[in-house]
Amino acid sequence: MSTHSKPSLADKGQAFGLRLIARAGGLEAMKNPVLRSKVERILYKSAQQGFKAQTAAGKAFARKSGSGSATRPERSTARREFDLTPSEDQAMIQEAARELADEVIRPAGGQADTDRAMPDEVRRQAASMGLTLVGVPTDLGGVAEEASAVTSALVIEELARGDMGLAVAIMSSAAVANALVNYGDSAQQATFLPPFTDEDDPATGALAMTEPQPLFDPLKPRTLARTDGDDVVIDGQKSLVVAAASADLFVVSALLDDEPRLIVVQPGTAGLTTTDDPAMGLRAAATGRLHLDGVRVPAGNVLGTSADVLDAVRRARLAWAAAAVGTGQAVVDHLTTYTVERTAFGEPIAQRQAVAFTVADAAIEVDALRLVVWRAAAQLDAGRDAGASVAHARSLTSTYLTRVGSDGVQLLGGHGFVKEYDNERWYRDLRGAGVLEGTLLV
Repeated sequence: MSTHSKPSLADKGQAFGLRLIARAGGLEAMKNPVLRSKVERILYKSAQQGFKAQTAAGKAFARKSGSGSATRPERSTARREFDLTPSEDQAMIQEAARELADEVIRPAGGQADTDRAMPDEVRRQAASMGLTLVGVPTDLGGVAEEASAVTSALVIEELARGDMGLAVAIMSSAAVANALVNYGDSAQQATFLPPFTDEDDPATGALAMTEPQPLFDPLKPRTLARTDGDDVVIDGQKSLVVAAASADLFVVSALLDDEPRLIVVQPGTAGLTTTDDPAMGLRAAATGRLHLDGVRVPAGNVLGTSADVLDAVRRARLAWAAAAVGTGQAVVDHLTTYTVERTAFGEPIAQRQAVAFTVADAAIEVDALRLVVWRAAAQLDAGRDAGASVAHARSLTSTYLTRVGSDGVQLLGGHGFVKEYDNERWYRDLRGAGVLEGTLLV
């Protein structure tokens, strides 16, 4: 066999595992012998449990023809009983994301918000851990043994507990990879997915669905597409697109033949321009606006069906709810400590009923949303209709988690209005979690 032959799946699994061990070895969590033994066991089995996520620019997507049917991850095995306990693999992934959030993302959140950019150190650490391929099957170069919205929700929650803006910046590429896996045909997967699974220099992407108009309906976008021979021509605008100025690939929603569809658009395509689009929150995600003026792409760039757009909308809303759980938990954790340490009139303010009840209500609302998110994700994994549960999660996010963010500012008094504490940033981010469309995808 030639020394330049393509690495086998087992070889890639060992490489991914070694990368995770190298990063995880220095984490506090790895002092837990149970967790360490699980990681070592998975490495030994070459089960592809390493993860990678790193931004890059200037990717070339060489068009390829697929062979056979598109590859999809296996459906999760349904449990007989109602059990919210994460599996061993999910617990390991969750712990890795938690450590990344505590050690890297949280300390960088404030400056990233000010700079409207992901710090190089966060980018490097996220690349060494990498969590963007948990939805990509191993046959396609990813790490997923089975489709699991629950796993994605756990990852997004933990990262957003560190900082929602940075979590969105990191996981935006995962949304594009998931869209290609869930809705793309074999040719689309062969053409666009490999750069995202490149372990040395992975591509970045953005799922662009939000538009700059009031009462926006993601299932009736004003961005229009029309068929012209073997091409599709797109006109419209997309707002709040993550890293619009530097992303390697966009998946945009548009109305084609009076039906909503998802279309792959490459940067540099004639007629596609970007402008800055700063927002109240999520500033670390460096949001921009896409302007599509007669953008012409091959008809083969249209992903899936109109039904897939509805599925993407639901999965995106669930992902935002998971992010809200994480940031809401950060608020509750801080208030629990702050109200005990902060004294007024000779006693901790936590001893006042109004304060204690407000903190308790915030904790209840965060836990309630978490349970709804996990239920909806489990329903998606089981192939059941999760529409009602996703709508429930969306409503809780926009109504109650916004209030959690507001209370996080209010209970700090004047301190809540300044950047000495993270609460004002958490409030701004939570305001967006209940209204934005697309961007994330479980």
